[in-house]
Amino acid sequence: MTSSNIFSTNFKTRNRDHFASIVRIALSDNIINKEERKFINRLAILLEIDEKEVQKIIENPESYEINPPSTEKKRLERLYDLSRIVLADEIADNKELELLKRFALSLGFSSDSIEKTVSKAIQLIQKGVDEDDFISSFN
Repeated sequence: MTSSNIFSTNFKTRNRDHFASIVRIALSDNIINKEERKFINRLAILLEIDEKEVQKIIENPESYEINPPSTEKKRLERLYDLSRIVLADEIADNKELELLKRFALSLGFSSDSIEKTVSKAIQLIQKGVDEDDFISSFN
């Protein structure tokens, strides 16, 4: 196996696992509504996850690992995606927020400031900031 194949496989695995985390949040209320489905479908395309794999992940998202990114920027990119799915239906219920906090911890955010981090992320998404502004708001 060449090094490019290893990179490609690892990259796809990280994307798939990140996607599964997003699906877990969408399913925290046991339903993927229209807005969440639209976001999930668009994200699947961006992350290069085929429809067959999407369906497999939706059926059992807990079987995929949470792979924390190694850089702060990548952690913030994932927090951005996760926060957007929490608010895809414009309602951040307690189950979704608790799951978002757990994922944020798994991504490597400090447990001392997790409440503040998640609250800020939700507020930024509610304001409609784009990913670049979201990331710069944390620096």
